[in-house]
Amino acid sequence: SRGGVADLYPTATIKWNQGVHNFMTYVTGDIPVGTYDSDRLANFGIGHGAIDGGAGYTYFNPQTGREFSAVTGLTYNFKNTETDYQNGIDWHLDWGLSQFVSKQVHIGAVGYFYQQLTADSGAPPILGDFKSRVVGIGPQIGFIFPVGNMQGYLNFKGYKEFDAENRPEGWNAWVTFAISPAAAPPPTSQSKLVRK
Repeated sequence: SRGGVADLYPTATIKWNQGVHNFMTYVTGDIPVGTYDSDRLANFGIGHGAIDGGAGYTYFNPQTGREFSAVTGLTYNFKNTETDYQNGIDWHLDWGLSQFVSKQVHIGAVGYFYQQLTADSGAPPILGDFKSRVVGIGPQIGFIFPVGNMQGYLNFKGYKEFDAENRPEGWNAWVTFAISPAAAPPPTSQSKLVRK
């Protein structure tokens, strides 16, 4: 058994929208303060810093209930000073497509594509470039519900991975729970504001 703390992952985003089109840019990273020991298999930190930046787009039409989202970005990894190993720069794309079957429930598909663009460094030459890649796709279902005066969101999604290179492939599942401010009600027409 092992106890410890995890790395810190600060995130900053800017979001804006124009009708059914929603846009986002982000920057995040890893501050390697978590429990890490290169001689141990179980670690709470990854042993090195990283920075990731990218952009996202969401199309959401409340009249039809159709939604499509995609987020793409690049990750730069700093050197692990305990192992003198540095992972290469990678490009990643995550997407989701869904249909709301009610105002509170949506179902659809999700996927991701991961491709390492530059080789790792610090590896013995026998390993070559050691660039990795994987593709995943699967189903999703999401639920929106009130939490006091806030809005709760619960999402289940699963991925079947394939086309892997220099990394494992298989199935993985994710559960996401988020609480955020409730969406603002639609504006009231001027005629409804006039008192009789």
